[in-house]
Amino acid sequence: MDFQRLPKWILRLLKYPPRLVYALGLGPLIGNLVLLLTTTGRKSGLKRVTALQYEQINGDFFIGSARGTKADWFRNIQADPHVQVRVKSRRFQGVAEPITDRERIADFLEVRLKRHPRMIGGMLRAEGLPPNPSRAQLAAHAENLGMVRISPTEEVVSE
Repeated sequence: MDFQRLPKWILRLLKYPPRLVYALGLGPLIGNLVLLLTTTGRKSGLKRVTALQYEQINGDFFIGSARGTKADWFRNIQADPHVQVRVKSRRFQGVAEPITDRERIADFLEVRLKRHPRMIGGMLRAEGLPPNPSRAQLAAHAENLGMVRISPTEEVVSE
């Protein structure tokens, strides 16, 4: 399944269940895999909340973009890197760094595959990769992806 070809309305529908779980105070139940990222709309200036899978590595949060640099949240970060993150029961402000280097994205994919072999392996197979992709195959796949590193700057006490 090529996520870059899915209609935007389908992708938008997928963001509501995790937002509801967080709104009910149950973020710790899904927070090991999903965070809520708040960006500022590059055209509207409005706050935009997106549920995304992530990996925490050395205190920073890494998010891959299956739609590459075309994802709205990715483009919002390119316009304004100041974000807010809600993960588990934690909220913080952060600065996001868009990353398009395929080797760094392949590193991220390797970490994800090691930590979540069944889930990520299934996602990669749906994208046409073999069950155990080589580094070269991951790097080639990463060519069309994007990634963001979020470095926390300060905790948020209340909204």
